[in-house]
Amino acid sequence: MRLYLGLVHHPIKNKLGELVTTSVTNLDIHDISRSCRTFGVKNYFLITPFMAQKELVDSILGHWEQDKANAFNPDRQDALSIARCVDTIDTAIAEISKIEGKKPLIAVTGANFDSFDGDVSQLTKKLEEGNMPCFLLFGTGWGLHPIALEKAEFKLSPIISKNSDGYNHLSVRSAVAIYLDRLFGS
Repeated sequence: MRLYLGLVHHPIKNKLGELVTTSVTNLDIHDISRSCRTFGVKNYFLITPFMAQKELVDSILGHWEQDKANAFNPDRQDALSIARCVDTIDTAIAEISKIEGKKPLIAVTGANFDSFDGDVSQLTKKLEEGNMPCFLLFGTGWGLHPIALEKAEFKLSPIISKNSDGYNHLSVRSAVAIYLDRLFGS
């Protein structure tokens, strides 16, 4: 599977459903990069329009490219080598299309989906039948805004809580790891 992953910071919903931009976090950069590299994701895109946020990401990624940091922890630099920051979902789609020679199928996830197209096995089947790459988008904040969801060609079924009280609020880092294991695990 030729999978690309996007962590969307804009367009995102806040708890009122309004369009917002969320902040990039250091943990998301590192931990999601490590999960992506472990499971063979081609590239990990952090999507934010804010220059200060892009500079933060570039600074973190650049730090681990330095000889001293790389010598201290080469595995970290290896994982971060697949991460890049772009300003829009469309910019990432264009980069993937250039790499792959065709537009990827856009798949989305969300804990609060009322309807969806299927689970990871159905997504995998669709990708194999069409011999197409996939760009899997994860939202931050209170989830992907409808502007982002309009781009979706496949909505993955949500991770459902097994908790009797219905609590269902995973960190995006955890959700990424679970979905990647479902997609690539044995």
